Amino acid sequence: MKYNLLGNTGLYVSELCLGTMTFGGRGMWTAIGTLPQDQVNNLVKQSVDGGINFIDTANIYSEGLSEQMTGQAIRDLGLKRDNLVIATKVRGQMGEGPNEVGLSKKHILQQADESLKRLNMDYIDLYQIHGFDRLTPLEETLEALDSLVKSGKVRYIGCSNLAAWQLMKALGISAQQHLSKFVSLQAYYTIAGRDLERELVPLLLDQKVGLMVWSPLAGGLLSGKYSRDAETKEGRRVNFDFPPVNKEKAFDIVDVIRKIADNKGVTVAQIALSWLLHQPAVTSVIIGANKSEQLADNLSSVDVKLEAEELDQLNEVSKLAPEYPGWMIERQGSGR
Repeated sequence: MKYNLLGNTGLYVSELCLGTMTFGGRGMWTAIGTLPQDQVNNLVKQSVDGGINFIDTANIYSEGLSEQMTGQAIRDLGLKRDNLVIATKVRGQMGEGPNEVGLSKKHILQQADESLKRLNMDYIDLYQIHGFDRLTPLEETLEALDSLVKSGKVRYIGCSNLAAWQLMKALGISAQQHLSKFVSLQAYYTIAGRDLERELVPLLLDQKVGLMVWSPLAGGLLSGKYSRDAETKEGRRVNFDFPPVNKEKAFDIVDVIRKIADNKGVTVAQIALSWLLHQPAVTSVIIGANKSEQLADNLSSVDVKLEAEELDQLNEVSKLAPEYPGWMIERQGSGR
């Protein structure tokens, strides 16, 4: 396991991060996972034993139960809190009231306290906004997050699911008003969904913002269970067909991945994860599991090294179609 600096900070996080969306199971989240506490404890132990020091959750996962079970697992296992980097999120609907959703100062400060209670912790290492709130000024959101950092309840702040202009605007406001800056972006990125490379990846590299990848196997589509010729009745996509993927192109990619995986004696999922770990913008790849076997397979991806020729094959079959202004920027920059 390698450890990478999270954005422009001195904080090291493992290149794989344990995602907790499968913990608990309430409401819509039952389609993702319904793990009880004893199985959660086993997965957390397996992850830490495998070198993971980074755990990501959110207040809305299983309506708060995921945070609660994450904190309980750490206590049950006797893990040292300060050896772990705990990330959680705020934005989603946490009640029926009009102020129990979004990124207002009221909601953020209330939910930070609620997350700390559920986790049973004194501080959150990385507190992330879970998306954009078009009703709340970014200044208000950033001021609330900055106050949490100054109070000691939060160490760093991050964001998730933002467009490039939204992230850049937030970074500009933070710089102008001397507020805490987003150090990371959590975003969807896979070899079957490389849209992030158009605008966000260049921004992340330029501004030294870390990238945490969610759904690195495209909701299980790159797990090896699926192919264009065979319909499976197993896996997450049977009950929860998300995130959206161009499946015809994805299966073309899987065909190439499968050949490389067979030659190396590894799994399709391990190649898909390894490809992400080879991308320069990626800080940490979030892996989640319902079974110990799934987690073990994903953990082994850090040992899979792709040769230049293999990366070329994977990049070619998965490359994005040229779009403006990207093709013009590339053309004009070729002589500089």
